[in-house]
Amino acid sequence: MARVSLIFEGVEDAELVNRLTSELMMVDGVESAEVGRHGADVEGRVNRAILVETVERLGVTVR
Repeated sequence: MARVSLIFEGVEDAELVNRLTSELMMVDGVESAEVGRHGADVEGRVNRAILVETVERLGVTVR
């Protein structure tokens, strides 16, 4: 199982953290996702590009 770390900007409130967590957990292959205001650690068998695309769809910039 791989671990992918994402660092992002633009997350200002708990509601968006919850939305990010839900969206990341729905990505096929994700086993777990720990999300905060400044980033996320995701474990599972998933491509980083798919995770970035998922986060950016919610209007969050990934560095």
